[in-house]
Amino acid sequence: QVRLVESGGGSVQAGGSLKLSCAVSGYIYSYCAMAWYRQAPGKERELVSSINLDGFTIYADSVKGRCTISYDNAKNTLDLQMSSLKIEDTAIYFCAAVKDPFCPTRNTAYDFNRVLTEYGYWGQGTQVTVSS
Repeated sequence: QVRLVESGGGSVQAGGSLKLSCAVSGYIYSYCAMAWYRQAPGKERELVSSINLDGFTIYADSVKGRCTISYDNAKNTLDLQMSSLKIEDTAIYFCAAVKDPFCPTRNTAYDFNRVLTEYGYWGQGTQVTVSS
């Protein structure tokens, strides 16, 4: 059974750091792309970062240089290390994963977002609050 469970959210002051983790279960070897999304109040959900089996990564412009996505094979977790946090990073963060045969055909944010939105499995989210 596919299950994604996020953890690591919390409250932090601007400039601080957080590491989000997403525990991934199910037949993990069939996953071909994973990602972190976020949704702030009153805003649309946005792709924060994604990674595929080859380790190819994509980052939103708003987090480039401040976030690192990685998959820990030993722990079966999708991690997002965030630093230099800003107030505008406040949101609920979700992890998502997609399996064969719905893998992205191109390494573009558009393709990752399309397949994850249409065919992905999603966690329940973890709240990140950044204050001044």
